[in-house]
Amino acid sequence: MGPAKVTGAAKYAAEYKVPHLLYGYVVSSAIAGGKITKIDDELALAVPGLVKIYTHENRLRTALLARSYTDDVAPPGSPFRPLASAKIDYNGQPIALIVADTFETARYAASLVRVEYRRDAHKSDLEWEREKAYKPRSRSGIPPPPKDRGKPEEAFKSAAVSLREKYFVPMEHHNPMELFGSTVIYEPDGSLTIYEKTQGVQNCQQYVCSIFGLSNDKVRVLSPYVGGAFGSGLRPEYQLFLATMAALDLKRSVRVSLTRQQMFTFGHRPVTLQDISLAASTDGALQSIIHKAVTETSLYEDYSESVVNWSGLLYRCENSKLGHQVTALNFATPMDMRAPGAATGVWALETAIDEMAYKLKIDPIEFRLKNYSERDQDGDKPFSSKELRECFRQGAEAFGWSRRNPEPRSMRDGKNLVGWGMAAGIWEALYQPTSAKAVLTADGHLVVSNATSDIGTGTYTIMTQIAAETLGLPIENVTFELGDSRLPKSPVEGGSWTAASSGSAVKEVCDEITKKLFKLAQKLENSPFARSSFDDVALAEGKIFLKSNPAEAVSITEVMHRNEVASLEEETTSMVTFGKQKIKQRGYAGNTHSAIFAEVKVDEDLGTIHVTRVVNAVAAGRILNPKTARSQVLGGVVWGMGMALHEESLVDRNYGRIMNHNLAEYHVPVNADIHDIQVIFVEEHDPIVNPIGVKGVGEIGIVGTAAAIGNAVFHATGKRIRELPITLDKLM
Repeated sequence: MGPAKVTGAAKYAAEYKVPHLLYGYVVSSAIAGGKITKIDDELALAVPGLVKIYTHENRLRTALLARSYTDDVAPPGSPFRPLASAKIDYNGQPIALIVADTFETARYAASLVRVEYRRDAHKSDLEWEREKAYKPRSRSGIPPPPKDRGKPEEAFKSAAVSLREKYFVPMEHHNPMELFGSTVIYEPDGSLTIYEKTQGVQNCQQYVCSIFGLSNDKVRVLSPYVGGAFGSGLRPEYQLFLATMAALDLKRSVRVSLTRQQMFTFGHRPVTLQDISLAASTDGALQSIIHKAVTETSLYEDYSESVVNWSGLLYRCENSKLGHQVTALNFATPMDMRAPGAATGVWALETAIDEMAYKLKIDPIEFRLKNYSERDQDGDKPFSSKELRECFRQGAEAFGWSRRNPEPRSMRDGKNLVGWGMAAGIWEALYQPTSAKAVLTADGHLVVSNATSDIGTGTYTIMTQIAAETLGLPIENVTFELGDSRLPKSPVEGGSWTAASSGSAVKEVCDEITKKLFKLAQKLENSPFARSSFDDVALAEGKIFLKSNPAEAVSITEVMHRNEVASLEEETTSMVTFGKQKIKQRGYAGNTHSAIFAEVKVDEDLGTIHVTRVVNAVAAGRILNPKTARSQVLGGVVWGMGMALHEESLVDRNYGRIMNHNLAEYHVPVNADIHDIQVIFVEEHDPIVNPIGVKGVGEIGIVGTAAAIGNAVFHATGKRIRELPITLDKLM
């Protein structure tokens, strides 16, 4: 896939050439709360080339017939419906769609639309509205905080050493390179072919069919390439609704693309306020962990994340109290953003753990090892595997942690203060039921398919690898197809579960093809396998052979030709039960773990911070492809740097509007910010977590990285910053 991307052969959702295509441009609201009282579109309607203007007054009626619809990752509540009414819930909400024969015409006409509003009071500051926080309704797939363990308040009060602090994470936006766009092709028979930027083609298909009352066979969603998403593509975004509505109404093909500014008008990482209380004995044993979080949600849905659960899982403590509430604000519903909940919750926890280690005058690694959890106490389960101790050891050795002077402000490089910090990371090792199809033809070519997405994670590569390895074929003889709603069932691509889920399905379906091949090989005249069992053979280099005597081999093509079989086809669904004993994953806690070490240099006069070195040691089960896995962790580490030092969506409280809604002012790390990053994969064998023993690495790279950097900043300067991002004004 690399050559296709670098040569431009890979097409993205808004790049497909379609005859007689119309273009849509979205008009966004200018207020955060209230009601539209008048839309004056007279000047816009006079623009040559304009086709139609859609508002709440003339939107396609069938688009609102469905009172509910399926969305695989929707939180509880009433999902946002574009142009549903005159009501305004947040600043930037889509209020009109301008359709014209060119994009430029649609954009110009949009600038001529005049909108009058009745402004109502809005809520845009989580701290001001915190007293209105409430317990959110249960969200599918997101476990609520566990019940209290022991007597945390009493243990906190009676402990020899205690800490109670507040931590703040601002709103952040995903900002993938590829903008959201939908190209809806209206076919002569009334069916739709949709090229969509998404992490779930079948999720988008369900959405369109449900909202517009169409059957599945009338809607095909394709997304062969995705230019980054990081969670923003898990749910259908509003341009899909608008483009589909216009295409069905006009019986024409329509494309709607969002601008970079409009990429700030839907899901984001929620603002998060956290209170953490830790207590320990003088020898460093944790006596109490109390972690409470309040996050934002929208006025129409209860969005929640697992922010605090990690605090009951990562360290051994007999007394814990974890709580999570939400407050409704005038913003779009937040959305899963790389390691949702963990990136924010573990940052606060690992910062507090570092603070406690300094209070106790215990090395941060030693303190963590002192309270190492051998078991998931919240779920009272064993871990399917856990090599975090080895992550600490190998990471510390590679980083040179033993040379660290523990005293803050004690290490220097010229005018720069040097700081060394570390943190632990944890994420879920998830696995979803997934289907796959395989077709092996007599020329020895294999096509395997599954509807998952590749958002730049290397899914094409590793699935091809698994299939080739299972059937013993050269990798160039294998094609993996994805990103098509007509392919076998797949969950949305997220949660770091794709390698485990789609990979297990690919392995299983290829195993079935292998068994069919073996039976055909047994039928050959004078077959060397006539008296053998399936366990006696193996496949490699396009041949099936006896393990005991590799010389006794027959090529796959010969087996099929001599049996006059043109192709072998199989489709299977990989479920969440494994092995002959059908061991169930839910009896274990499945997690990836990491240890992150960071070096920073802080200019003593200017307060500028440079992250000069990072070592991230990761235990993630079987690593299918070290190159693509390393790239995933590298990306996560870079994002962790952004979270620690750069990223923040700045809100004008008076207007409830994101002020830095562009890539010039929404700061992310650039090449000059990135220096030496070393990724270590710690060997970990896990026969329980899923059939192929893998744990996803898409999220683990970011978890704990911001804390390691923040802890290094404290070691360098002696100043503890508990509000992200850590900018020079906070240091000075």
